[in-house]
Amino acid sequence: MPFPVEETDRLLSTTRSVRRRLDLERPVPEELILDCIDLAEQAPTGGNQPSRRWLVIRDPKVKAALADLYREAGGSWLSERASALAGSGDPRERAARSGGYLADHLHEVPALVLVTIYGEHDGSGRPGLFDSVLQAAWSFCLAARSRGLGTAWTTLHLGAADKVADLLEIPDGVTQVVLLPVAFTIGDDFAVVARRPSRDITWFDKWGRTLERPTNGNPVKFTDGAGITVEVDIDAKAPAIWPLVSDINLPARFSDEFQGAEWLDEEPAVGARFTGRNKRDDLGEWEATCTLVEYEPERVFAWHAGDPDSPAAQWRFEIEPLLGGTRLRFSMVLGPGTSGLTAAIEAMPDKESAIIANRQKGQAANMRRTIEGIRDLAESTP
Repeated sequence: MPFPVEETDRLLSTTRSVRRRLDLERPVPEELILDCIDLAEQAPTGGNQPSRRWLVIRDPKVKAALADLYREAGGSWLSERASALAGSGDPRERAARSGGYLADHLHEVPALVLVTIYGEHDGSGRPGLFDSVLQAAWSFCLAARSRGLGTAWTTLHLGAADKVADLLEIPDGVTQVVLLPVAFTIGDDFAVVARRPSRDITWFDKWGRTLERPTNGNPVKFTDGAGITVEVDIDAKAPAIWPLVSDINLPARFSDEFQGAEWLDEEPAVGARFTGRNKRDDLGEWEATCTLVEYEPERVFAWHAGDPDSPAAQWRFEIEPLLGGTRLRFSMVLGPGTSGLTAAIEAMPDKESAIIANRQKGQAANMRRTIEGIRDLAESTP
């Protein structure tokens, strides 16, 4: 019998890490927590080994001692950061306020659930133990949400894991994985949050290869909107990256194909045009007029090559703030307009998919060199 999709989707899309809306006054029945654990234990585990163990902490003195260790491991820093960012308008202010609140009130949460597993991670970099416990812990969060309970996923306590083990009398050979504060929530109006759509973050068959339209596993055609996305994390802020991203001649320093560009309009803005010169051994030299279609300083620089309404290719730089740095995303989509690529496909229609794949491979290499070059320049800027 099919599940009610609407309710399943609502559960999956509104299960949040709840901190400031945990009801610190209302007790949580033990049986409710055990019901959630029973459901969580249905999650798969490597080799079907029954090795997960759940520790429910309710004693006020034990909670207070655990909360002290949590603050020692970094919670106090979260509280200080929340105070420092209060009222600043910084994009990290909300997250800091939420994390700081949990650190300040952890000892007041009705129940703390520590998820553990028998075994010790070997430090190899492979998932190891965690691929047998993370899915169960998240199943617990979903089961809790469906019962009106809120949880917050936190691993900050692991900075004091040895002391936590001593406090809770956890034996050697057991790995602590995640700590879940559990309480009824204040209100139930949890909304879907903004995330990138799946087609922006999903690659098909090889890393970075995108599709704008479904192919359902069939050979890729030009009309499917094939593209490439490359990304790099930069230890610098947007003001240091933007002048590089918006310099239309900078890619010529890193790309085998791009030869240079020149503005046709005085001020860069949506609708402004520039010419780009390109060269390839198999296609010769050519020049394209490009039009800016998005221009948001320190955030987006995007242009279409050729006809802006039916471009030969669509190009886009995005600057995304991260904690401690920035992620630079460089993407392109082939078409839907005509180009040298479409001429090659028309000449060899039986090789359309291979021609597109070869074009994606070449573009990926050039684009990767470009964003890594931008990263190196941005990180070396005083």
